[in-house]
Amino acid sequence: MRYRVESNTPFVWRLLGLAVALAVALVAGCGQQASPTAERPARNEGAGKLSLTTAAFQRDASIPTQYTCDGQNISPALSWSGVPGGTRAFALIVDDPDAPRGVFTHWVLFNLPADARQLPENVAKTERLDSGAAQGRNDAGRTGYTGPCPPLGAPHRYRFTLYALDSLVSLEPGASKQDLLKAMEGHVLEHAQLVGTYGR
Repeated sequence: MRYRVESNTPFVWRLLGLAVALAVALVAGCGQQASPTAERPARNEGAGKLSLTTAAFQRDASIPTQYTCDGQNISPALSWSGVPGGTRAFALIVDDPDAPRGVFTHWVLFNLPADARQLPENVAKTERLDSGAAQGRNDAGRTGYTGPCPPLGAPHRYRFTLYALDSLVSLEPGASKQDLLKAMEGHVLEHAQLVGTYGR
């Protein structure tokens, strides 16, 4: 019996050594799997807090005459930042909530590319832009932008509202604001608004 114990002792130690090595390997392996970036890199989300600005006028201040029906009736340059992650397109609506017969729509623009961060001054009044974006019909019955043109009296507010969408909208050029609002339902990630005023 004594002879067996002496002859098996090295074998037992070898088994214990193998068991320890296996345990260390398993722990190391689990540690590698726990890394969040090893197999699944983090999603590149955007900054969020969408913001819309223009150099043409200050927020809540008077819109210069050149952007109205009393001037050149051209659209002001716009730019935006803080685009949320997952944005696939932008849409823009400009309207006047103070119009005598209810809200008057001045501009409907949609399917701006996701990488767009600005619109130049005097956007062409065509159904489609070079970027692939489409323009709807405003309440003056025209395609593209038509500027403020309020009746005599107190200044009106003009809302420039930009929407970040998680998909393109399935609309043809010439769509109305109501068409666009319906198509955007459930697809708006964030929106930003810039307000200017104009009176005569």
